[in-house]
Amino acid sequence: MSRIPASMAFAIPTRTKTLNVLETLAIAVAGGGLFLWAQLPGGLITGAMISVGIAAIAGRPLTVPPVVTQSMLVLLGISLGSLVSRQLLQHVGAYPLTIALLALATFCSTFGSSLYLQRVHGWDQTSAFLAGSPGALSQIIILAAEKGADVPAIAVVQTVRVIILTAALPLLLTLTGLAPASAPTVLFATASPLELAELIAASVAVSLLLRLIKFPASWMFGAMIGSSLLHGTGLVEGGLPPWARGIALVGIGAVIGARFARMRIKTLLGHLNASLGSFAIAIAISGIFVAFIVLTTHVHFADVVVAFAPGAMDAMLALALTLHIDPIFVGAHHLSRFVFVTISTPGIVHLFGRPQDDVDD
Repeated sequence: MSRIPASMAFAIPTRTKTLNVLETLAIAVAGGGLFLWAQLPGGLITGAMISVGIAAIAGRPLTVPPVVTQSMLVLLGISLGSLVSRQLLQHVGAYPLTIALLALATFCSTFGSSLYLQRVHGWDQTSAFLAGSPGALSQIIILAAEKGADVPAIAVVQTVRVIILTAALPLLLTLTGLAPASAPTVLFATASPLELAELIAASVAVSLLLRLIKFPASWMFGAMIGSSLLHGTGLVEGGLPPWARGIALVGIGAVIGARFARMRIKTLLGHLNASLGSFAIAIAISGIFVAFIVLTTHVHFADVVVAFAPGAMDAMLALALTLHIDPIFVGAHHLSRFVFVTISTPGIVHLFGRPQDDVDD
């Protein structure tokens, strides 16, 4: 009986994985291009996300490897940082109040959503708390596995919330006229080759530094900080070429859509009502805080909506880019919520949650 050489044994799965990645990116580009051609709000990220999500649910083995995801996050961070100006930095004084309100809104929406899941759908406390916690999906899933919670159900609720927000927010803000009608002039300016090299070098350097100290979302925020410093100080004028920004948006859309690749349709449909109901509760509670901030401060409504949207940090910052919304404001709030959720959720689950085994007894 002949043996397959070791090189061939490893080449086959590698080739298959490569084809899966190429298929994912091709579907994302096609979907993003279609939505952009149809002039739909947030076309690139929304189209890529929806097309990849549909293909993944249909059973295609779609995936985006970490190196591609990290590259997309760096491009997104550079693009967001290129929007920074001295005028934007002057608004930082309003952040402490709104960040404090965001922490309170996160706390209230988490408890509201979890209470709904427990009372209406009969979820155990631990699974309900983790499903209702916005953002920090990786940490939530790890904690759910450790506590014996319903990981598939939590993943469905979290993913559906991100999908709805990413698809609906651009349309809502555009139809209501609340999103800026045109992009800042910096978006139309492309940096020179030397400036692009400086941007990439500074962004990667800061990202690696943040990664060493285990800073959350280090690739995106590192690139954003590096790009912001260069633009805020006037050392660099302009940003990435339009095609590079488009790649970043399509890539983030593909990453979000590929989350459905490991979900079975039966699992998705079985928890769809719970996902929609908990989402409605979270949005209603967040809306109260958004209304209060808009009525009592001078912060733009669109900025507050995206900053308080209980979605994934990378997706909401990508929307800030495509909708021309203040990236510093949105980034500061989503980072704050990420830190708040990461720190507080284990304590909340320990105090109020119960392992799945206890519930089944």
